[in-house]
Amino acid sequence: MKMSMMPHQTAVRSLVYWPTLAGCLGVALAVIAPAHAQFLDAEQAGTGPTLGDVRSQKYRVGVSVTAEGGPCRGIYATLPVPADWPEQKVQIVSEDLSPDVRSLRYRTLAGGVKQMIVEIPDLPAGEKAHAIVTFVIERAAIRAPTDTQSLSIPQKPDRALRAFLGTSPAIETRHPKIVKMAHASGADLEGWKKAEALYDAVREKVEYRNGELKGAVRALADGWGDCEELTCLFIALARVEGIPARTVWVEGHCYPEFYLVDAEGKGWWFPCQAAGTRSFGSMPDQLPLLQKGDSFRDPDRPGKTLRYVSEYLRGSAVGGGGSPHVTWIREGA
Repeated sequence: MKMSMMPHQTAVRSLVYWPTLAGCLGVALAVIAPAHAQFLDAEQAGTGPTLGDVRSQKYRVGVSVTAEGGPCRGIYATLPVPADWPEQKVQIVSEDLSPDVRSLRYRTLAGGVKQMIVEIPDLPAGEKAHAIVTFVIERAAIRAPTDTQSLSIPQKPDRALRAFLGTSPAIETRHPKIVKMAHASGADLEGWKKAEALYDAVREKVEYRNGELKGAVRALADGWGDCEELTCLFIALARVEGIPARTVWVEGHCYPEFYLVDAEGKGWWFPCQAAGTRSFGSMPDQLPLLQKGDSFRDPDRPGKTLRYVSEYLRGSAVGGGGSPHVTWIREGA
């Protein structure tokens, strides 16, 4: 995947920053202790996913800024941080702030993306400021349902689900080649079997290979792509067939989720591993979960639709002399 997850450095002069994307690689995380948990309703029904082993791990997110060549002012940074999801619980265990940091706060964007916001009003020449937050993340593996026969495509999706049925950046649901492939792959199938046929078609037609982000259509035409392309293509096909689907962003990787309902109308999100070892309806990986979705709005980047809410920074030099040099921190603790 192209999303840069490792610490990154850059110099900024009166401009904003968001990182480039890099390959599908995770990072080593400090494992504290194993635990166990389950979705009790899903366990009883048999039609929804259940939680397997839970891994507790420490994880650090932050920013370090140095004023190079002169003083800087008005430094404002936002960073995505882990948030709670059904398969993940997050707790802040420490906040490490240098004296020049005026404030550290958090906000949640539409779609559930949580950001930390750091403000540094003035930074003298040669000085370094930092804000680093350490989290404990309890991330569960996900087991597939035991009963898939009654699972079906939602016939009357609500407004929240309809957001996962249209186009998103790099997910071209209206392209004729995507529509044709979706209809051919899912023909005469329903529910779980239709979703699985789309999944298998993606893995058959697109070879896993790292490269630049090019979207579902180009990946299909080229016959290769990395975890983002395979994820984009599956999501596009699913949406064409009326199955809500979205991207799950984890540390150094991404995969899709799709949504089906049981006979009583209760809905569930099911993960699948588009790239790598086959895993449909389950997810053994326990990497820190960062975001879910692929069409976000960030108030600091008006007019832009974002596939992933990345780091952002703005700041200015005093008297034209300085430049804030930035290191983004995202790592196991």
